[in-house]
Amino acid sequence: MKQRIVTGVVAGAAFIFLLTLGGFYFAALIVLLTAVGMFEFNRMNGMSSAKLTAVLGYAFALYIAFPWGEVPGWSAMSYETTVWLALFLLFAATVLSKNKVTLDHISLHMLGIVYIGTGFHYMISTRLGDNGLFWTLMLFVCIWLSDSGAYFTGRAIGKTPLWPTISPKKTVEGALGGVAAAVAAALCFSLYAPDLLGWGRAVGLGIVIAVVGQMGDLIQSAYKRIRGIKDSGSILPGHGGVLDRCDSWLIVFPFVQLLSLIPQ
Repeated sequence: MKQRIVTGVVAGAAFIFLLTLGGFYFAALIVLLTAVGMFEFNRMNGMSSAKLTAVLGYAFALYIAFPWGEVPGWSAMSYETTVWLALFLLFAATVLSKNKVTLDHISLHMLGIVYIGTGFHYMISTRLGDNGLFWTLMLFVCIWLSDSGAYFTGRAIGKTPLWPTISPKKTVEGALGGVAAAVAAALCFSLYAPDLLGWGRAVGLGIVIAVVGQMGDLIQSAYKRIRGIKDSGSILPGHGGVLDRCDSWLIVFPFVQLLSLIPQ
């Protein structure tokens, strides 16, 4: 527990510092997390990171995550074009390898590209958007407090299993506690900047962030259970890997932006 707390405090402080700096510093951190996330994803699925298809997976996930629009004079491919090109090249690998690279392999690589590359992309684009620090910090705080609220409420009064076949320790009472914590956090941001976030919208966003964030957590738990592993990695002592820590982020940030729940 001590190691977990120390790691959490140090990593959290460094993350908040780079988030506050924004720009290149935060983008560089997120791009690094993208690369580590893809490494963990490949290892979870028993795929070597040295294979050409894995290299393509890294390249396209990083390309999607990187904020090319901030590079002067650079005209980046659209998201749709990037995903289609990745799909084409991975399909071509099955032909050129005479099916030694299977459809199962390229399906997993495409899943990693879209899941990890897209999720991290929207973290950067949110930070670089209008009032980026406010919105990015609001989303992260709501996610973190939802996690904490669910954990402590579940420990205190949790009795009804939420989804025992996927995550036996999670309870309905804990999930509701997480929703309440996220709503309270969003309302605090509304009080701080009512011109950016009205209280009604804050309540709605808090609910959405908590529900979608907990779904992101369950998605990763289900995936790890299928693969028979406890953690996606060990880069953060006591906390597991990047995908363990970012499971909610990877779902919440694209969700709120794609549905235009916050300004882009």
